[in-house]
Amino acid sequence: MKDIYNSVSYKCSKLVTKSYSTSFSLGVSLLYKDFVMPIHAIYGFVRFADEIVDTFHTSNKRELLDRFVKDTHDAINDKISLNPILHSFQDTVNKYNIDIELINTFLRSMEMDLDKNNYNQVGYEEYILGSAEVVGLMCLKIFVDGDEKKYEELKHDAMKLGSAFQKINFLRDLKADVHTLGRAYFPGFEAEKFNAETKKAIEADIQKDFDAGLRGIKRLPRKAQLGVYLAYIYYVSLFKKIKNTSPEKLMSTRIRISDSQKYMLFMGSYFKHQFKLIK
Repeated sequence: MKDIYNSVSYKCSKLVTKSYSTSFSLGVSLLYKDFVMPIHAIYGFVRFADEIVDTFHTSNKRELLDRFVKDTHDAINDKISLNPILHSFQDTVNKYNIDIELINTFLRSMEMDLDKNNYNQVGYEEYILGSAEVVGLMCLKIFVDGDEKKYEELKHDAMKLGSAFQKINFLRDLKADVHTLGRAYFPGFEAEKFNAETKKAIEADIQKDFDAGLRGIKRLPRKAQLGVYLAYIYYVSLFKKIKNTSPEKLMSTRIRISDSQKYMLFMGSYFKHQFKLIK
């Protein structure tokens, strides 16, 4: 009967992915079938932790996060949880031997969201590491499927790809972060001084991360490559829209990619992958 519970738990994580992110869900669907549910499990875990610090404003966030951290460790150690999101996550962690330090680093970044509203360079890099780079490494553990040599080869580039994605999220979400949550992730960021020059410097930094990320995608096992490449193409498209948006508009509008555009990106990515045209 535990097989039924395992299946139900993974389906719950899949539902979380589909409910929160159509683009990520689409990318996951293009992965090798054995990778799909474990990636959903990671997304469900990360999303629920993020919801605690970003959304549950009428609750005691610190208490909820502390409980979530404890429940996560208990689930991994006991290899079971009655929280289906944590159960599917622990099953993935134990199956793919995901380092507990990656998980702890991620959870520390969530705790930072409870305490910090502004970041210097050191804090910014620490937050990027925890909120994005280690999540990329969790996924990479699945993609290499036990090949530790391959994991070490791709580790740096996977971290940079996660970093690029997160920095783009910061630009996309400037309005909500600054005006709703009272946060600013970019070092020394001041809303009233955010101008074209500052924006270009941030974009140049993102481009460096993207270059490394694409290099890693090209060396991924083919079973994982298409799904990750689609995520890359989606973020490249979002990045282009952001680069063509004024600093003033970024502070007042959330930039989006329409569903029709997403499906066009899907078709283009699929074609390039099938004919080995990824460059």
